[in-house]
Amino acid sequence: MKRVLKIAGIIIVVVVFIIAILLLWLAKKPAVADDYTSKTQTGGTVEAKYLNMGSHEVSYLEQAGMHDFKKYEIYYPSDIMDGTAKYPVVIYSNGTGIKGSKYTAVLKHLASWGFIVMATEEENSWNGFSSEMCLRTIIKLNETESIEGWQTNPFYSRVDLDHIGVCGHSQGGVGVINAVTENKHGYMIKAIFSASPTNMQLAEALQWDYDPSQISIPTFFVSSTGNGDENLVVSATQLQEIYDAVPDTVIKVMARRKDADHGDMLSVADGYMTAWFMWLLQGDEEVATAFIGNNAELMQNNLYQDQRVNITK
Repeated sequence: MKRVLKIAGIIIVVVVFIIAILLLWLAKKPAVADDYTSKTQTGGTVEAKYLNMGSHEVSYLEQAGMHDFKKYEIYYPSDIMDGTAKYPVVIYSNGTGIKGSKYTAVLKHLASWGFIVMATEEENSWNGFSSEMCLRTIIKLNETESIEGWQTNPFYSRVDLDHIGVCGHSQGGVGVINAVTENKHGYMIKAIFSASPTNMQLAEALQWDYDPSQISIPTFFVSSTGNGDENLVVSATQLQEIYDAVPDTVIKVMARRKDADHGDMLSVADGYMTAWFMWLLQGDEEVATAFIGNNAELMQNNLYQDQRVNITK
């Protein structure tokens, strides 16, 4: 009997050790592959164009952050100090367990299209506060010529504070709504992209309350048809409920990706996310044709279903 118990104890120790190693590996494993832009299937010319890398080389800086943020991770065009142009900002709101450092490929991709892109290591993003603090930080960086610990401040007088967007996935899809509707500087945000946002009933149970009816700026909702979304995070009916709650006076779009599940939505809709911000934050009117009207590219894209758009012209 003692021998059996000893063997059982050894087995438990080994299993615990294996689980610990697995968790450590998962913690370090990127949530998005570096080559996702070349591996993701597209179903339209606009989607394909903006899934490719943009024309800018990308640089990186970070600044220590308080709370659970740990640090502000900033990706930006390397040529930002060439000339006097100002660059729009996109702030990311993290999904549960997915810190900014786990999807650097997505951050770099958007920065290559001429955006200053910010993320943190925040793990409780639902309330929008991390987005608020990112916004306060970029305002300070735009106003301050010299930053301690940096050789130069490339953001000094280079930030287009009139063109700021927020995007987020899962819990972060809730966070971007609260960033706009519940935080002090929400009025400065001009566009939202929310991927697989936690449905309103589940969010209420988790005390992650949010109110889409308070949104007053262009908003794009995406999710997947996979089991993780359909049976847990946000079903077709639940995404429609969120979409319908946004006032009809607001530009709004929704679509569900067919060949994906919940975790994939951090990256597979990146072509349209980039196009959305290129249109609304950089004034690329050609991109608008992907979203406007029943014949818009997104509406005809066979990789998506349940498309809705209230932009007719």
